[in-house]
This record gives sequence, structure tokens and C-alpha cells, in this order.
Amino acid sequence: MESLLSYLPNFMLQPLFWVLAWLAVAIFLFLQNKLRLDVIALIILVGFALSGILTLEEVLAGFSNPNMLLLALLYVVGEALSRTGIAYQISEHLMRIAGANEAKIIMLLMFAITTIGSFMSSTGIVAIFIPVVVAICSSMNIAPRRLMMSLSMAGLISGMTTLIATVPNLVTHAELVKAGYAGFKFFDFAPIGFVVMVVAMLYMLIARNWLDNGEQAATSTSKEETMSNLIAEYHLNGRAKMVILTEHSPFIGKTIDQLKLRSAYHLNIIAIQRYKNFRNITLAAFGNNQLRKKDILLMDIDVDEARFTELCQEFKLQIIELKGEYFSTHAKSVGMAEFTVKPETETIGRTIDSLNFRSRYGLSVVGIKRDAQILQQELLKETVKSGDVLLVMGVWQKITVMAQNMKDLILLDMPKESKLAAPAASQAPYALFSVAVMVALMMSGIVPNVIAGFIGCLLLGAFRCIDMKTAYNAIHFPSIILIIGMMPFSIALQKTGGVAMMVQEFVALTGGANISIYWVLMGLFAATAMVGLFISNGATAVLMAPFAIEVARQLGQSPSAFVMVVAIAASAAFMTPFSPVNTMVVALGNYRFSDFLKVGLPMTIMTMLITTFLVPILFPL
Repeated sequence: MESLLSYLPNFMLQPLFWVLAWLAVAIFLFLQNKLRLDVIALIILVGFALSGILTLEEVLAGFSNPNMLLLALLYVVGEALSRTGIAYQISEHLMRIAGANEAKIIMLLMFAITTIGSFMSSTGIVAIFIPVVVAICSSMNIAPRRLMMSLSMAGLISGMTTLIATVPNLVTHAELVKAGYAGFKFFDFAPIGFVVMVVAMLYMLIARNWLDNGEQAATSTSKEETMSNLIAEYHLNGRAKMVILTEHSPFIGKTIDQLKLRSAYHLNIIAIQRYKNFRNITLAAFGNNQLRKKDILLMDIDVDEARFTELCQEFKLQIIELKGEYFSTHAKSVGMAEFTVKPETETIGRTIDSLNFRSRYGLSVVGIKRDAQILQQELLKETVKSGDVLLVMGVWQKITVMAQNMKDLILLDMPKESKLAAPAASQAPYALFSVAVMVALMMSGIVPNVIAGFIGCLLLGAFRCIDMKTAYNAIHFPSIILIIGMMPFSIALQKTGGVAMMVQEFVALTGGANISIYWVLMGLFAATAMVGLFISNGATAVLMAPFAIEVARQLGQSPSAFVMVVAIAASAAFMTPFSPVNTMVVALGNYRFSDFLKVGLPMTIMTMLITTFLVPILFPL
């Protein structure tokens, strides 16, 4: 074996050569896009374990990294916010301001993420807003890849705004204090961060088109059933109404069964909105539900406008304007689904009324499809036949319960709007409280961030905002495995002297004191950004901050300015899918390595120019 090694060139005997070679193989596999990213990460782990360059403990260090646990916990937090409807309400608010304008959505989204992310971790804010963006994409019927990159970019930029926003800021601050200089103040980063945010907003209005996948998006959308399709197929437009019970309404104190509105007046109550515990809740329309003053009734009517107005006057009901088509604006709580009748079952031959959908599930049949014909008249008296398709309407949760328990019927499909349903909507205030506690603990530093994450998740579970099964399913393990698989490169590059060599070469290229200080700062930014491609931003800051301080000393300049450049550059991980923030959106946006490169490279260059221009102004040299 030794004789064989003697024939190899000297550079091939160096551990650094094999680390760089393995890195090249990994990048090649990523660019090929033939293997899953997490599979490539596992191959990297095995390769390092067999190489002998790292110990087994070093190879598997990522599995015990607190940040990986925190990332998993933040996925759970994001799912809880989605289940309680908070994420959807944020998306509704953004869409109410922006309308159907995608450009406005991008700008409002990036502003909201950057601002809120100033006071919590970048990964945390991205985890919270992922379901928001999913809801917006679903409502606007656009491909998620057009918005997810804006989400991750804003998450990274949020780390450039305050001292606590991301790990590199805290690391660089600590290194300054350790070296005997004044550390950064809380908002020292903000001027740079918010200028970068504005530039990023304008840039993404152009760059989103580079990510367009319209043909694939259109194909996938056409295969998925929507409420809009069902509304058109069953001719339901114009049938939806909303009324509020005034204080003199004879409906107050009576149950839905007692009123017999559907059989007597062709007014079918689909759901009830009631103000309770300082919020509006949506109730299923069970027959024994007793109506109260100021209840809002969601109705499907089978009478003309004149007759409906006449009935509302008679029963002291105040008509509320309903926007959108057939309850589409209530899709987070109320929906519809098709069920087909199994052959040779007891349901066949019975009337719709006798099936007791309202008393059992709080649901109503609003249409029947039979032999390609749509039936709508006198549905309660209609006799069910084999092969009938029933369009059932009501609260989403009850539709799911019916699908699980009604053995004579088969659920054909759930419209895509069912994904917006909030199964724990009543727990929304508790979810907000739990997240507020978690964020407060992270900001205060009383406990480590990962412990704050555990406390937040335990509170969410205790308040029934999320159950254990859903929590485990919410964690995107491939994303976590990807980050863990890349961590050995950080250790190997440091252990073999690769990082030091790369930094020295980059600094030498800047020319030191022989050229303008702006070129030195740009060189420092570029070096930090390059190192950050291969190791975590925290590790990058740890390696580069002391070096930046020493360069500043030798040039007789302000260390604060040089260290600020390192902090911003460490957060500017726009070019790689391996940073935790970008990794979280890889699967959702169906992004490739090349997508991050073509969008991230120009943004990194613009951030470098902004930073090197503003830093000497904010921190005089």
C-alpha cells in the first residue's frame, strides 16, 4: 500500500485535497439533480466516516446540534399556526391590502417577514410564514416557487436588522467585545438591513419570472378539484346568502329543526357564525343548534331575490353583502365535497331527508349528479339511487368525520381549499400566546433558543393547538438531514486548514493597504460569502470576525466597520440551498441548486455593494 502511495503526487497525500475533492463530488451531484438532496447528504456522511479524516463523533455531530432540534421545533410551530387559522388570517390580511396583485403580495410579504424577523430567528420567521405563503398561492392559484424564494430571501435579510436576529450578529458582537472594542448596539444593523430589503423587493419583482414554472403549475392545478369547479358544475352561483339575526327575529331561541326553513321556505342553513370569547367562530348547522341574537347564518337558497328579501323582512333578518362566489371567502371553515353512493347498500331507495345528514354531521346536500344531470329542486324528497353523486356542504371538519364514518358513501375528492381549513381555529388565541412566550424567551436570553422552542411547542400541545401525531408529521426531516449532512464539511475544512487557506488567498487578492479601503471591504465580504457557501453562517462568523479585526488593526481602520461587513456577509446566504432558511423552502418550491445560484448571485453582489457603501458612513473609518 505504501509503495502505491509513493507514486501519488504530494498534494494528493494531503487531507485537504480529499476534502475539496469530496466537496466537488457533492456539488456535482447537487447540480445533476438526479438524487434527492437528503440522499446526497447521507452519501457525504458515509464518505467522511470512511475517509478517516474525521472521527465518527465529528461526522455525526449534526445529530446532536441544538440548532437542528430548534429547526424541527419551528416546523411544529408553523404547523400549529396553520391549524389554528392564524397563518391563513395573515394571508387574508395581506391579500386584502394587495388584492390579486402578485407584485404587491411580494413586497408586503417581504416587508412583514423582515420586520417581524428582526425580533426572532430567521428560521423561526420563515417557518411561521411558510403556511401563509402556501395559503396565498392556493388562493391566487399560482405556483409556490414564484413566492417561496422571496420568503427565504426576506428571512435571510431579517437577520441583517437587529443584534438578536441571527447567530452571526451575536458572534461578531462577542468577538468585538472580546478584543476590547465596543460591541454593536441593538439597531446598528437596521440601516443596512432595510436598504437591502427595499432593493430585494424590487429585484424579486424581476427574478420571480426566472423561477416561473407555469406549464407544470398549470398541469398540477388542472388535476386538483376546486370549489370553483364544483360551484360551476352544480350551478350554485347566486344561491349563497348571509343574514344576521336582529334582536326581534322570531328565530332567536329556536333550533334549526324547529324552524324547518329548508322544507317550508327553501332556505338551507349551511353554517352559523357566532361571536364567542372575543372572536367569531363557525359552527356546524346541527338540527338541535339553538339560534341566538346576532348569529350570522350562511344560507343556500332556492328562491329568487325578491322572495328572499320578502322573507328576510318577515323574519327580521338583516342581509349582509357576501363577496366572492358561493362562500369562497369562507373557504377556511366552510366547504364542500362529492360523495358517491355504493351499490347494494341501505342508502339506496331512501330520501335525502331520511339520511339525517344535518342531525348526524351538521351537513347538507346542495346538489345531486345523476347520469350527467344536475338535480337541485326539492332535494330533501329526492330518492337516492345507485351511482348518484351527492355534493355535501358544511364545516370542513364535519365533512371529514362523515367521510370516515358513512360506510355507504365514498368520498370522491376534497377540493384544494380543504387544505386551508383550520381544525383548531378555536385555539388561535392560545397559539398566539404560546408563540409570544417562545419569542419573548428567545429575545430575553433567559433560556437557550432550543429550550424556548421546546417550551413553545409544549404550550401549543397543552392548549390543544396541535396533537403529537400532527407535530411529528409537520417536521420536514429531509431538510434537516440535508443540513446535518453538510456539517462535516465545516469541521473538515477547519481541521485541514482549508478555510484559513481560502481566506488568506481572498484577502491577498484585495491588495491590502495599497488600494482603496472599499476594495478591501468588498474582498472581505466576498471571502466571507464564499466561506459561507460551505459552512454554517455561525461558523463563518466565528472564523472571519477575528480575522476582520486583525486586518482592521493592520490597516489602522475601525474594527467595527470590518466586523459589520462579516456579519452582513455571513447572513447573505442567497446562493446556496444549504442554509437552514433556504433549505426550508427547497421542497415546497421544487427548487434546484441552480435556482438559488441564478437568483442568489446577483442579490449577493447587490448586498455587497450596499454594505461596502453604507458601512464607512455608519462606522467612520
